[in-house]
Amino acid sequence: MALATRHWDRMGNGGLDFTELGFGTAPLGNLYRAITDAEADAILARAWEAGVRYYDTAPLYGFGLSETRLNRFLRDKPRDQYVLSTKVGRLLEPSAPERRDGVGKWFDVPSRREVYDYSYDGVMRSVEDSFARLGVDRIDVLLVHDLDVPNQGSRANVEAKLAQLMAGGYHALERLRKEGAIKAFGAGVNEWQVCQQMAERGDFDLFLLAGRYTLLEQEALESFLPLCEARGIGIVIGGPYNSGILATGPKPGAFYNYEPAAPAILERVGRIEAVCRSHGVRMVDAAYRFPLLHPSVVSVIPGGQGVAEMESNIAADAAVVPAALWADLKAEGLMRGDAPVGA
Repeated sequence: MALATRHWDRMGNGGLDFTELGFGTAPLGNLYRAITDAEADAILARAWEAGVRYYDTAPLYGFGLSETRLNRFLRDKPRDQYVLSTKVGRLLEPSAPERRDGVGKWFDVPSRREVYDYSYDGVMRSVEDSFARLGVDRIDVLLVHDLDVPNQGSRANVEAKLAQLMAGGYHALERLRKEGAIKAFGAGVNEWQVCQQMAERGDFDLFLLAGRYTLLEQEALESFLPLCEARGIGIVIGGPYNSGILATGPKPGAFYNYEPAAPAILERVGRIEAVCRSHGVRMVDAAYRFPLLHPSVVSVIPGGQGVAEMESNIAADAAVVPAALWADLKAEGLMRGDAPVGA
């Protein structure tokens, strides 16, 4: 089976072919609950069978567990048949179990502590460690991970870490790209503003933007996405369902941005869902398709910790969303008027 792909080649080096439906592997790192190796293999097998050929991971996801599970699954797959991205910016250090990081978020994972390091040596060490865990001969895309306020704690901390990156780690990324060790580099963050800062300060190729260009949020159209379009910068959209609410609907306890949704968000999602229902479309299908209507977006990577969630993502990829639905959302003030919606 084949999924729709998008060819991206900003540097003229042959580029990469992303499947529109990608696989974000944080759940394979036992995010919020532990899953067995067999369960992880079943999810990956269903994705591969459906035609998914873009896989995004990170050292943080299960403190190496996600990368090692991908290693086992991808080991017998032809390397030229899939695109692989991982991340830099954190180093994992062994820790006593009672002192490990991620308690209550990552379950049944190696005992590790995370150390932010955006220096030249830190980036090079991170890449070497990821190669060892992934067991591959090349990584296609390296993304600077979590250089944003939710992870760094303050704007001042972000600026300090960004300065460290541009003085050190950025040059490591440039070297790896120039030598052909990677095809592209960028950042994977939860804020479009810091992506714009990076794009203005350096020659970044791709950004993985989590939750900031969705049916609920389109502020990135103000300046960041036009900049990407002008420079040929690709965008991978993570968190297209805004932590679940665009998949579950505005039910009690629905999550938005990793927290229980506020009443105003529940009300807005209810209105969006009503428009989708009037067109006979699942809201989750519209939420998946919407980011792909922007010309800079190369892939959408919804999460999925079970085969049922993967089946839902596969169904969303195949769903047809009528143009009239987007028009109605705009007419009701539920979508920005300048949001691209196709021909």
